[in-house]
Amino acid sequence: MGQTRVTIREVAARAGFSITTVSHVLNEVPGKRIPDSTRMLVKAVADDLGYRPNRLAQGLRLQRSDTIGFISDWIATSPHAGQTIVGAQQAASEYGSLLLLMNSGTDADLETREIRALLDRQVDGIIYAAEYHRLVTPPALLHDTHAVLLDARATGSDWAYAVPDEVGGALTAVGALLEQGHRNIGHLSNVDDIPATAGRLDGYRTGLSRAGIAPHDDLVVAEESDATGGYRAAMALLDRPNRPTALFCFNDRMAMGAYQAATALGLAIPQDLSIVGFDDQEIISAGLRPGLTTVALPHREMGQWAVHTLMRLIKSDGREAVEPVVLPCPLVRRASVGSPPGTCGR
Repeated sequence: MGQTRVTIREVAARAGFSITTVSHVLNEVPGKRIPDSTRMLVKAVADDLGYRPNRLAQGLRLQRSDTIGFISDWIATSPHAGQTIVGAQQAASEYGSLLLLMNSGTDADLETREIRALLDRQVDGIIYAAEYHRLVTPPALLHDTHAVLLDARATGSDWAYAVPDEVGGALTAVGALLEQGHRNIGHLSNVDDIPATAGRLDGYRTGLSRAGIAPHDDLVVAEESDATGGYRAAMALLDRPNRPTALFCFNDRMAMGAYQAATALGLAIPQDLSIVGFDDQEIISAGLRPGLTTVALPHREMGQWAVHTLMRLIKSDGREAVEPVVLPCPLVRRASVGSPPGTCGR
């Protein structure tokens, strides 16, 4: 048989305080003037006895379930975005809440059923997350609860959202190459029409312009954003006279293809060619030899932001205005960047 649940009455008897006082302490009832010493003693006794609050009863009283829905397209199965879930779980635990995770796989009907299931379970709010930064049309059902968007934006709306600073991250990547003396920098871009493609291309061009270098379209090659596409794009730039001395790649997978192209052409990294990626997919960036210098996406920070912001909306019942945020993407230095060939190291 299971162990009998310890009651507030037993905690009160052991602690020597009234049931009302102990209830106020253990249920964290606001506005009660109870000395800190009393609170500490009551909680110590409760811990010693193994007291656990009745979450169901608390939820009925406070009209809260202490659960947060997290619904996404593919993020739950995406290895490099798993830190988003970790960040959200860590933040949820600070509030004593649980995260209910659902993955729709871009199936609109399944997504609708999942949101309804979360609403039927009276979650306190929902985080609507995308695998990668993109524009979305949030399902109408999200208006039935408090919700925030994660790694996604909705055009022409007042939804709260968090996305990575694509432009700033690209500026950082190009800056890492410029500070080593590179002037002839190519960009392996993505063929997909998504905010990350436009933002990273904008950051690349802006970084060059600020350094007094005129961006040239013939130094930009768009391909599929995987290793094969990166290989093709890198070969198009490197197998020519006056080839670039450095490449800024749309993501780490394209950078892996650029490594393969460099090997095929007999180019050493970073002695003959410097490469910077984007995303910091550690299975790639830390696994390549030499290690890939890259720009990290703020996955964990986005997950934490989503929970903290959602809690603000829940506690204010949506009355508090919440501004969208663009989170910085830091540079992760490894060994793939050096000075251009024929120059002295810095």
